[in-house]
Amino acid sequence: MKDLRPVHYFLGMEILRTPNGLSLTQSKYIKDLLTRTKMQDAKHISSPVASGRRLSLHDGAPLDDPSEYRSVVGALQYLTLTRPDIAFAVNHVCQFMHQPTSAHWVAVKRILRYLNGTSTHGLFYKPGSLSLMAYSDADYAGDPDDRRSTGGYCLYLGSNLISWSSKKQGGVSRSSTEAEYSQLAYTAAAISWFRALFRDLQLSLSCPKLWCDNISAISLASNPVFHARTRHVEVDYHYVREKVVRQELDVRYLATHDQIADIFTKGLSISRFRLLTSKLPVRSSPVSLRGCIRCLLPLGLLSCIYVYHIPLSYLITLYPYHI
Repeated sequence: MKDLRPVHYFLGMEILRTPNGLSLTQSKYIKDLLTRTKMQDAKHISSPVASGRRLSLHDGAPLDDPSEYRSVVGALQYLTLTRPDIAFAVNHVCQFMHQPTSAHWVAVKRILRYLNGTSTHGLFYKPGSLSLMAYSDADYAGDPDDRRSTGGYCLYLGSNLISWSSKKQGGVSRSSTEAEYSQLAYTAAAISWFRALFRDLQLSLSCPKLWCDNISAISLASNPVFHARTRHVEVDYHYVREKVVRQELDVRYLATHDQIADIFTKGLSISRFRLLTSKLPVRSSPVSLRGCIRCLLPLGLLSCIYVYHIPLSYLITLYPYHI
């Protein structure tokens, strides 16, 4: 075996270690994708999906050659490994892979324009507590074609985001309570998987907290009386209820304004999108100067450092494109 030393670049993913933690980005992958689609000079936009509107199968005219659409959307799927902020937008355009239209292609271009302005953004991880906490949310009957709900969750280990999902539910819900409760069950299953993983690693965790903004769904999880009007969600009910009774899950309420998983269920206003993105947290990666400085800096800048003792950090602000 050969020690390759700490990893810096792996399968399009850039890993940067700092004294405060670890940053994961896919900056080069994004730039290559923008170059391939000729979107590197496109105007930046503040969010990857428009607020308050869902695409339909019947929007726009069918594309003559859908291969480029499918190729770009496939590339965007891989990008969600470090960019949870585009998870909903990418999941949305993935639903039209079989017959994309011009309107769907415009939505893909919007995602690329957003990435063009945030190419250096990624996930940041830092040391923290070993406690699991999840946020679960669902957008009731949001799909205009089949009226299925879109569910989303995000799972934290301490303050670090370790898992997230944005996915259209498998069936049509008869109420918002059913949509929210089905998503609770899906999120509870993800929590159980991670608890089993940490148990195998011999790490003991406290009872995970699961936050939901639907009071009816929380009441259903906590009420030992099974209501007749909820018979159609019986499997999900018994699964979540069993976790609560065994004290393997603590389902709690939080206000909709504080629901982080909201970003995985619908298009949001720019201000709210930025607020939730900061809580994921998705942020710009720190400046990195790996390798020999003599190989990275022009001779003139080197003379400023060694002769005039000008700080390197100040030179970076003056000549960002030379570093």
